[in-house]
Amino acid sequence: MTITQPDLSVFETLESEVRSYCRGWPTVFDRAHGSRMYDEDGHEYLDFFAGAGSLNYGHNNPVLKRALIDYLERDGVTHGLDMSTTAKRAFLESFQNYILRPRDLPYKVMFPGPTGTNAVESALKLARKVKGRESVVSFTNAFHGMSLGSLAVTGNAFKRAGAGVPLVHGTPMPFDNYFDGQVPDFLWFERILEDQGSGLNKPAAVIVETVQGEGGINVARPEWLRALSELCERQDMLLIVDDIQMGCGRTGAFFSFEEAGITPDIVTVSKSISGYGLPMALTMFKPELDVWEPGEHNGTFRGNNPAFVTATAALEAYWADGSAMEKQTRKRGEQVEQAMIAITEENLADVKEYRGRGLVWGLEFHDKARAGRVARRAFELGLLIETSGPESEVVKLLPALTITPDELDEGLRVLARAVRETA
Repeated sequence: MTITQPDLSVFETLESEVRSYCRGWPTVFDRAHGSRMYDEDGHEYLDFFAGAGSLNYGHNNPVLKRALIDYLERDGVTHGLDMSTTAKRAFLESFQNYILRPRDLPYKVMFPGPTGTNAVESALKLARKVKGRESVVSFTNAFHGMSLGSLAVTGNAFKRAGAGVPLVHGTPMPFDNYFDGQVPDFLWFERILEDQGSGLNKPAAVIVETVQGEGGINVARPEWLRALSELCERQDMLLIVDDIQMGCGRTGAFFSFEEAGITPDIVTVSKSISGYGLPMALTMFKPELDVWEPGEHNGTFRGNNPAFVTATAALEAYWADGSAMEKQTRKRGEQVEQAMIAITEENLADVKEYRGRGLVWGLEFHDKARAGRVARRAFELGLLIETSGPESEVVKLLPALTITPDELDEGLRVLARAVRETA
């Protein structure tokens, strides 16, 4: 594909240096549909990024777009703070009927603000309020957001350094397989909890991702998650599952913790909960934890009614019929895994590991810089992929759940070529 030099001058002169994704994809995008994006010169890109997981149903999904246009054309309420609206009622009823009730999940639903870090902040505040304790345990290579409370339970040193102040009341523990299976699960964690001389303040909660997306596609085993849940119960700590990137069907089931058979005390969801890329987040918790005073945690844009409209449409279109979407995602995941096996066999000396669940996958190389080279070459070939991990050493695949088998195969062929051409 021949790419002419785009006009990036206004971005380079006016926009802050903090911008990141655009540096790896130096073009100006103009429109998008399904799993494809197009720049202003008409070049086509297959999207294996999906808005960092906020577009699980693809760009401008026609079912969701129609619902949104109809709502706007009838002058539906667009901004409602936490007022009761027909759009919010429709979402809550659909969420209860299609998601919570079939899974026997008893949660109350809170709208904390429109982003994932808003949801995490409210979860941490609630856990501390309920337990009357400050400390929260997180895990190595975790990522929970960029505001101060979320950064305190995030592992990445570069992101933590951006806080500019001490990040307190968070204690890291080793994630599943951190010691390559050489140390029994939770040996260190449980021992310091029970040792009165350990110096660890009794935690209010533990926060965990079932699959660490930004941390390098580190997949927790179901048995590890079950053991963590049991440990929290024994030790009087709340279990918070951060399902912001891995929820909404990304790993197969609507919630990524379903496979482990656990019921977390608190769950955070954002990114694809609106279905359309519109800002929206939920914090869910068991009813007995709903000890908030009115207005104790709020936010101006927690009443983003267009997001409620598209979220409701997504639930009705993809989750009302039970397990069809879950089965499709697992089947697509098997397709990705077969491609990963083939790439590994072709590059046996260079590929360190591939790993994933559903439609989130990572490919790690012994040469940590190679992942970046693969992503750059993939862009040149018309495929959008990002890297993850503490040193950006993992190629990360995050295609839309609605991607067709042919589109998925096309992108996987491009990935294989990019790997081949960066050896």
